[in-house]
Amino acid sequence: MSDDTIRLATIGRIIGRRRRLLAVLTLVGALVGYGTSLLFPPRYTTSASVLLPGAWEERELRTQAEIATSSVVLDRAAAALHWSGGHGKDLRDRVSAAATDGNIIKVSGTADTPRHAQQLSDQVVQQFVTFAAQVAGEDSEAESATQPENVRKLVVQTSRRISELADAADPGRTVESVQTRTELAKLRTTLQEAIDKLDQADPATGKANMVVMGPAARPAGEAPPTRTQLVAAGALLFLLLAVVGHLAAARMSRRLRGEPEIAAALGSTVLGTVDVPDEPPAHRAGARGPRARIRRLLGVDTRWDTPAPQPSGDEASRRVRYRRVCARLQDRSPSPQELLVVVPDGDESARRAAERLVAEAGNDPLPSSSGTGCPALRVVEVPVTRPMVPDRGDESGALVVLSTGNWTAAELTGIAEACADAGHEIVGVVLTGAVRDRPPRPAGGPADAAAVPALAVGDHATGGPG
Repeated sequence: MSDDTIRLATIGRIIGRRRRLLAVLTLVGALVGYGTSLLFPPRYTTSASVLLPGAWEERELRTQAEIATSSVVLDRAAAALHWSGGHGKDLRDRVSAAATDGNIIKVSGTADTPRHAQQLSDQVVQQFVTFAAQVAGEDSEAESATQPENVRKLVVQTSRRISELADAADPGRTVESVQTRTELAKLRTTLQEAIDKLDQADPATGKANMVVMGPAARPAGEAPPTRTQLVAAGALLFLLLAVVGHLAAARMSRRLRGEPEIAAALGSTVLGTVDVPDEPPAHRAGARGPRARIRRLLGVDTRWDTPAPQPSGDEASRRVRYRRVCARLQDRSPSPQELLVVVPDGDESARRAAERLVAEAGNDPLPSSSGTGCPALRVVEVPVTRPMVPDRGDESGALVVLSTGNWTAAELTGIAEACADAGHEIVGVVLTGAVRDRPPRPAGGPADAAAVPALAVGDHATGGPG
């Protein structure tokens, strides 16, 4: 797994190099969102409010909200609307009620058209108020039929008892008896006034008098999620999934990029790095067929996680790198026998570098420090899935040429084992790096003059790997 930090530049590289693929996936996501909107028809929501005058506790308001969505209210509303079905259970998922500030019950209805949504909300509110009034009226009638009569009987019995106490008192003989009779008379008068007020009281008045705060407004737009929102959400979701998928693949990638890891996987040393001019994808040789054309069309035939090619020097500087590799080959393989150049199949950059290296080795007329020339090179492409290297003949070893960031340690180990099975010893590894080629300069310029001593370095060129 790669431990590289995910930066905005990485996301920008994904968008820049995979813009065709991302555009196609975004379009697919939009189509999926549009298809989802066809499965869910548009819905419209509106609400109506009911005011509950008087003092109400929060618990009582929640109870009224539950009554507004009860099966009795919904059944009556469905029957009054004469819609298909006519059952309250069909409206249970389309009607909601909630208690808001100011003793207000807000009833919301959802339907397939604005007109139906308005009718549903108004009808549910009307049935809710009617049912609540009926419940409150039955309670008040029951109470008015029992409690006032009991109070009257109790008052009559109390008045009679007061009269008996007044007659039992010694009338007018002592000051205490006079005061007692006066207090008893006041108590009888107070009880009679209470009975009169009870008779005048209206048992129907109270919390049951609800007020509908106007009809529900006809909705002007669809309830979310709308078709536009579903299309936008589908496009955004597919785009994010594509970017996250690229990042996850990069984090899980086991392709080797560093020289020490590649050298350890092949069991050899890196002789140097040579520059290969980067070519546009349209000029690269690749597989043919519908799949290859689709890959080229979507832009997935090139790697997105490779660093951008660096500006290249002139042709003379690139040739110096190849000749330095040839010089190191002469030092590591003093025998003038042929070397086998192993290139992983599908590594176009490595293949072109190997061909250039063969050309430079064939054009090298200078002997090495041991008195021998550069060994002849023969290029073979080896598949990485099941590597197979030709058996050893006149070759004195193998030289592996590959590009960084394309192969895993297991694939490179397989190539090394294939070379060992064929009897070839890996004498070195050459890495390739893609560069941007510069336009040629006019002949006779300063650059051509400076290139002459550089080519004279020949086989004895020193310096670190390019």
